[in-house]
Amino acid sequence: MSRIAKYPVEIPNGVSVTLNEKEITVKGPLGVLSQFLLPSTAVEQKDNRLLFSGLFDMPNSDAMSGTMRSLVNNMVTGVTKGFEKKLNLIGVGYRAQAQGSNLNLTLGFSHPVVHPVPAGIKVETPTQTEILIKGINKQVVGQVAAEIRAYRPPEPYKGKGVRYSDEVVVIKETKKK
Repeated sequence: MSRIAKYPVEIPNGVSVTLNEKEITVKGPLGVLSQFLLPSTAVEQKDNRLLFSGLFDMPNSDAMSGTMRSLVNNMVTGVTKGFEKKLNLIGVGYRAQAQGSNLNLTLGFSHPVVHPVPAGIKVETPTQTEILIKGINKQVVGQVAAEIRAYRPPEPYKGKGVRYSDEVVVIKETKKK
């Protein structure tokens, strides 16, 4: 059995879980998330806990039961607390501004970059060089942060670019003659 799947997912107060044969739906104070169940895993609800196990007649069922447990745990956390990623802009003239469902970025290109924000994601800019990405789906929040970072990843000589707030960029030494 997977080490991760051994731990049950606790369902807090105010969160309801609906199990079907092929789908699990989690409703909470921040929203609703649903996920298709993998055919090689079994989910069972006892009291305020979800228990995961693999069906032994299928290959990799133990690993997939751990994967399903992690996905459902992220869903429960998302509808109760939500997820957040913080990006910093490092560089002279690099700015960000949130306008409605778009994020306007000035990253040293000859044109401004306009990034459309998907539904369910909230983007805030507390300062011109900080971007906060919030949402209930961990995968979508991480994907939006990665797409914004990909416009201008940090370069290794001066460290300029878009980086995660906890990212460490190792600065290289320049060539010397």
